[in-house]
Amino acid sequence: MILPYYEVHEGGGPPMLMVHGILSSRAQWQRNLEALRTVCSSVILELYGHGRSPAPPDPGPYHPAGYIEAFESIRRRLGVDRWFVCGYSLGAGLTIRYGMEHPEAVIAGIFTNSTSAFADRSQATRYRDEGEGVIKRFEEGGRAAIEAIPVHPRFAKRLPSDVKRALLEDCELLDPGGVGRTIVYTSGNSSVRGMLDQNTIPALLICGSKEKRFEPLRRYVEVHMPHLETAELAAGHAVNAEDPDGFNRAAVQFLTGAGQAA
Repeated sequence: MILPYYEVHEGGGPPMLMVHGILSSRAQWQRNLEALRTVCSSVILELYGHGRSPAPPDPGPYHPAGYIEAFESIRRRLGVDRWFVCGYSLGAGLTIRYGMEHPEAVIAGIFTNSTSAFADRSQATRYRDEGEGVIKRFEEGGRAAIEAIPVHPRFAKRLPSDVKRALLEDCELLDPGGVGRTIVYTSGNSSVRGMLDQNTIPALLICGSKEKRFEPLRRYVEVHMPHLETAELAAGHAVNAEDPDGFNRAAVQFLTGAGQAA
């Protein structure tokens, strides 16, 4: 299989797979890696069609099942039995699902605000139902079509300047077809809303309270997901970049406790 790009940042604990969201890249985590190094070895993965990852034309790798297969392949390549996972935005749905399907391989999981991970059926199928039309629009529209997406980093208002600059640089690497397939096949199928009661691993939602549209989804998750803790920070969607100190403290404390209990 064609694996997505990943890189390992050595640290003082088990590996932690870290998966970013749509139109993001490894730059998402640049303000977190040093602090996380005290409790884990960060394994930074870039989504297909993003950053340094390939953009396969086949839909299969983009589906959650394709990513879960890739996660397992990477874990085996690293030679570890169990690791932590952390998902940001779109990456949250992928890592939560992975923890549910492979609880024997996951010590604990962290995730952030995510609409796609907890979308109801009408939201989840919005782009999936348009299918090839969405992909074609991006393939024909190229970079201009990507830059028109509302969540493009160029529209971000709360990101630190260094993180925004790095994300914008990596946006030059985005593959239009890969972005289209990510929207249709990954985002369109990533909701774990109906599966939350199946969670068996310790989980931490690090929530940016300034993203008001996430509030009802947060409440739903807190009611329906077992083994969940919540850390609330005064930040927006990009909570780990907007309040890196708060994110790092919450993550380190949670991973330390989960690692000791494992």
